[in-house]
Amino acid sequence: MVQIQPGSPSLISLGKEEAKLALKATLMKRRPFPMIHEKVFRNLSERNMTLDEVFGRIQSFMKSDPRVPYRLIIGTDAQVHVGHTKFITSIVIHRPGRGAWFCYRQVIVPREIGSIREKLGLETTFSQEIATYFNPARRAVLEDIVMPHVYHGAELQLFIDIDAGTDAKRNQTSAFVADLVGRIEAMGMSARVKPEAIVASSISNRYTKTPYRGPKAEKFFVEAHGSHFA
Repeated sequence: MVQIQPGSPSLISLGKEEAKLALKATLMKRRPFPMIHEKVFRNLSERNMTLDEVFGRIQSFMKSDPRVPYRLIIGTDAQVHVGHTKFITSIVIHRPGRGAWFCYRQVIVPREIGSIREKLGLETTFSQEIATYFNPARRAVLEDIVMPHVYHGAELQLFIDIDAGTDAKRNQTSAFVADLVGRIEAMGMSARVKPEAIVASSISNRYTKTPYRGPKAEKFFVEAHGSHFA
């Protein structure tokens, strides 16, 4: 039975909808969440894709139109929910003005992370974890697709997006930007921050909004959202 603490508003006074929300929040606080660190990716069309399979999809997408510029972007965003923090890392292969393909994976940390520094640090770490897969050899494979067409404007750029901005007046995260960018550049990769960091700030963010509720609820959420954007 759910106990209402002294001094708390009664469920009757809260009204029907408010009572349901209060009961739901109380129950969720008692629910233990597992630590989930997915190694596979998903989108509307496919689930349980390994990084090798993701790499194959990226190659196919680029080969379908090799005469244009491409941006391969990795970004992570997080959302704190009751009892856990949900991290989403997206991989996007983007043809500016001509569509994109993307997939994502999730990490569930079974506690509410209140520190901005810790949250940003973990976001960057999870992006770096995936970015290490795209080593010079694999990047060379992708570059070879567009290489014959570089004189027509074809190219491939790789970015890691950081969900932080440099404007101290608008972003509490500005104090951490230099350190995070330095971590990315130490890997030999390019970092982007807000507002250019569209993957971390919008695409991954889209999938962090819904709390983790277990495998069945996650499957329903995936099937209810599209995996492509223009």
